[in-house]
Amino acid sequence: MCVLYTQGPDTKQWREFGRTEVIDNSLNPDFVRKFVLDYFFEEKQNLRFDLYDVDSKSPDLSKHDFLGQAFCTLGEIVGSSGSRLEKPLTMGTVTAHPRSRKPAPAMSNGGIPGKKCGTIILLAEELGNCRDVATLQFCANKLDKKDFFGKSDPFMVFYRSNEDGTFTICHKTEVMRNTLNPVWPAFAIPVRALCNGDYDRAIKVEVYDWDRDGSHDFIGEFTTSYRELARGQSQFNVYEVVNPRKKMKKKKYLNSGTVTLLSFAVESDHTFLDYIRGGTQINFTVAIDFTASNGNPSQSTSLHYLSPYQLNAYTMALRAVGEIIQDYDSDKMFPALGFGAKIPPDGRVSHEFPLNGDAANPSCSGIEGILEAYHRSLRSVQLYGPTNFAPVVNHVARSAAAVPDGSQYFVLLIITDGVISDMAQTKEAIVNAAKLPMSIIIVGVGQAEFDAMVELDGDDIRISSRGKVAERDIVQFVPFRDYTDRGGSQVLSMARLAKDVLAEIPEQFISYMKAHGIKPQPAPPSPDPPGPPTLPALTPCPPPPPTPKPPGDTWGHAGTDLCPEVTGKSQPLTASPPPPMEIGIFGGPRMGGGGISHPLCYPGPRTPHVSPPSPGCAVPSQQGVGGGAKGGSWVSPPPPPPPSYFSTCMDVLCAHGALP
Repeated sequence: MCVLYTQGPDTKQWREFGRTEVIDNSLNPDFVRKFVLDYFFEEKQNLRFDLYDVDSKSPDLSKHDFLGQAFCTLGEIVGSSGSRLEKPLTMGTVTAHPRSRKPAPAMSNGGIPGKKCGTIILLAEELGNCRDVATLQFCANKLDKKDFFGKSDPFMVFYRSNEDGTFTICHKTEVMRNTLNPVWPAFAIPVRALCNGDYDRAIKVEVYDWDRDGSHDFIGEFTTSYRELARGQSQFNVYEVVNPRKKMKKKKYLNSGTVTLLSFAVESDHTFLDYIRGGTQINFTVAIDFTASNGNPSQSTSLHYLSPYQLNAYTMALRAVGEIIQDYDSDKMFPALGFGAKIPPDGRVSHEFPLNGDAANPSCSGIEGILEAYHRSLRSVQLYGPTNFAPVVNHVARSAAAVPDGSQYFVLLIITDGVISDMAQTKEAIVNAAKLPMSIIIVGVGQAEFDAMVELDGDDIRISSRGKVAERDIVQFVPFRDYTDRGGSQVLSMARLAKDVLAEIPEQFISYMKAHGIKPQPAPPSPDPPGPPTLPALTPCPPPPPTPKPPGDTWGHAGTDLCPEVTGKSQPLTASPPPPMEIGIFGGPRMGGGGISHPLCYPGPRTPHVSPPSPGCAVPSQQGVGGGAKGGSWVSPPPPPPPSYFSTCMDVLCAHGALP
């Protein structure tokens, strides 16, 4: 049985989320029960998987044998190739059981902390319920005339029905002016919004005549369903618009016009996870402000001060964003740049220098590698100025321009303390970068005013340069001081920072893919599990030499069940007993077998206790009692038999002599 634990962003306490079913007698269980989790790209969602050997029906986990555990984040699973992640199981650490307060199973069951004890395979799949988007176009004919001096100005309102019989508005069409025979433009609507995934759920459509004062005149209504609409243009999708009040008052009333479905199309609305599963990599680059306004790094008042007791703002911002982004990059190599400093050996001012000192390859290994390079740079460069962003933006843009096919997406994190000095050049660089697979995150540290950064953000007014407006909004700015936890909890403040900083990345990512007509690649197939090794060509073993039967002993026969106790058929000896055997198992998840038939051999010296089988005598193994997997067993000619013999049954495996 597998038990899933989750950990909230504001606490380190693990909480049980759910349990799988129990699978009996298997060392390679394939669990059917799935866990449904809400996925947030911008959050670090820690997960823990504990495996148990269940010995009773008790729900108390301390009553069962602990087999191992694995830790990961949901982002790790999603970001792995095909959303498939393999993690080694270890015996974990010592904790107390939440109810019994007994030692953790890892120790109470004799486990060794840190010992590897198997592998767990984790797969993630986005629930695809109603991710389709329907595009529909309608026209109407001979609608009622509602305006005194002219015709009607019709529009339609769509409602989906709820479980309690009420209706919820889900779409309004455009108003078509002064016509009784309108043709509305096609519109797109998520199928989820239209029918909540129930294709037979009623959809009510009301037709109105628009009035300037908002008191729109009701023309009539009709009902349909998604299943009906999906038939497309046909006789089934011509609807009479009926006004119930008119129908009650006038006996000869037929309708207030008709509405016809002109076209219907549906396509899947691809999500961020579709692209990640298809292999798109998120490339993370960090750029750090080394201008003199940060203060002398050797003094505690500096924003770059490396305190032994707490992280500085630059380190916290880098960790908050980087620890989430890194799950979506397979090689975990991240370029790290600095700007605004005098660099050795000649002391020239640079706004695009590698923190690791290697201009040809500025990549660092993981977030820890970036932090090490950042600390070394603080000791080797001289903080100077000014604060120029354009060089690092253009640096990443050059990389993004080389792969416009959607296979890679680039995220630049700029951490800065001051007012930007090259505003015009930076705006031009961002406008150009908006056409590329790229997003920019700016985190402002310190107490400076960041008004210019808000302009770059472009949430209210899209950024422009030289009369050219950016194709997309690709910049997100946050001031670090807004996320400082007064209670001193750095973990909470970092989690809040990461959530707000990264929340727009999936939307920006999708906007690029849609603008360029890029569809996700199919997820790579999961690798097949390794099959059993193939035995070499086998030949029948020569019969064993006759051996006198010890008094009172019983044996099965060579070429029959070696352990008749499994089937309750202990037989008296009618021929010479077989020699003792050393047995190894391969090709199956556990020691399996049972019925063993017709010994075979192949030439070569005897090498016991190895897998795959050494040359010697081999017997093919059948599936045995208890569900062991099909595999093989082999036997070897023994030394001279000892003076006494015994027969042993373990699980479904039979042995005479010793088990390997």
